[in-house]
Amino acid sequence: MWSSLVGRISCRLVTRQRSILPPANANFSSQRVAIALRSKKPKSDKPTINYFVDSKHIRAVGGKGGDGCISFLRLWCNENAGPDGGDGGNGGHVVLQATCDVRDLNHVTAILSADSGDKGGNKDCHGKNASHTMVKVPLGTIVKDNSGKVVGDLDTEGKMFVAARGGAGGKGNHFFASDMEQAPQVAEFGGEGEQKAYILELRSMAHVGFIGLPNAGKSTLLRAISRARPKVASYPFTTLKPHLGMVQYDDYEQIAVADLPGLIPDSHKNKGLGIQFLKHAERCSILLFVVDVSAEEPWNHFHTLMHEISMFSEELANRPKVIIANKIDLPESERNLQLLEHHVDVPVISISAKMGTNVAELLKEIRTIYDSLEKKPEAKDGGT
Repeated sequence: MWSSLVGRISCRLVTRQRSILPPANANFSSQRVAIALRSKKPKSDKPTINYFVDSKHIRAVGGKGGDGCISFLRLWCNENAGPDGGDGGNGGHVVLQATCDVRDLNHVTAILSADSGDKGGNKDCHGKNASHTMVKVPLGTIVKDNSGKVVGDLDTEGKMFVAARGGAGGKGNHFFASDMEQAPQVAEFGGEGEQKAYILELRSMAHVGFIGLPNAGKSTLLRAISRARPKVASYPFTTLKPHLGMVQYDDYEQIAVADLPGLIPDSHKNKGLGIQFLKHAERCSILLFVVDVSAEEPWNHFHTLMHEISMFSEELANRPKVIIANKIDLPESERNLQLLEHHVDVPVISISAKMGTNVAELLKEIRTIYDSLEKKPEAKDGGT
C-alpha cells in the first residue's frame, strides 16, 4: 500500500516538473534533464587568477648516495681493533603517484629532486637512507620521455612511477676487510642519482571545451556559467592558458568546462602556439564552438575551426559538437543567425553571454550530451 502511494506521488512530482519545462526546440533535447544551479556565493575579489596546467616539462634528479667511511677502531685494551668504517645511506628516489586529491599539474615544479643519503661513520655506524620524494599527480597522467615515447600511464589510484632512482650508498672500509687484507684503507663514494627529463600530460582535462576564434566571448561565457574568473578584455588573445570552471546541477552532478585559448588559421601548422592550443582541445570530450554571430559571415568562422581541428586529428573532429551563436544582443546578429543555421549541419544554440540570454538552455543541452556519453560505456558492457 505504501509503495503504491509513494509511486503515485513520485509520478505526480515528475509530471509536474516536466510541465514547467520550456517547449522543446528543434535543436534542443526534449527529455527531462537536471537543472543547473546558480552559485549564490559571491566571487573572490583577489587579483590572483589560477589557470589550469595540463602539460608540463620536468627534470627528475635522484638523491646522491652517502660516502663510505674509513676508520679504525681504537680501544684502551686493543689499539689495533680493526676497521670500523660504516656504509653510506642510499639516496632517495623521485616517485610520481596518481591520486584524486589534485586536479592539475600547477603544483608540480620544473625540477624534482630527492634528498641525499647520509655518510657512514665510525664504530660501524651506517648512514641513514634518504626518504623518497613523492609527487602527487592527477589520475590519467601520461609520462613521456624527450622523444615523445610513453613510458608511464598513471591511470589508477595509488599507481606509482619511479622517475629517477637515487644512488647507492658507498661501502666503508669494514666491508673490504678480509683474511688477506685486515686493515683496508679504502672506501667507496656514494653513487650519483639519475637525472631524467619527462613530459607530463593529462589524458583528460574537462568534459566540455570552448573552441573559437579570438574575442568570440569564451571567457565571458565561462564567467556566466561558473565561478571561474578568466581575464576578459576587448583585445584578442586575452586567454593564453586554459581556465576551468565547474557547473553544478541539482542532482549533485558536476561538469567541468574549460575556456581554451583562441585558435587562428593555420594553427595545425603550429602557427603561433597552434599545436599547443589544439592539444588542449584534444583533452576535452565535448566541443562547443563559440561563434561571434554579429561578425560578417560567422559560418566561415566555424568552417575555419573545423578545418584546423580535422587537420590536427580526425578523431577529435568526430567528437560531439554544438555551435554556440554568441552576442545575439547586437542588432546585426538576427539575420546572421538565420544564415548560420542554413550554412551548417551542426545544432546551433543562440545565446548572449553578456546579457545571460538562453544560458539556461545551453546548460541543459550540455547536460544532455554529457548524459549520452555516460550511457555509451554501459550499453557496450551490457552487449557483451
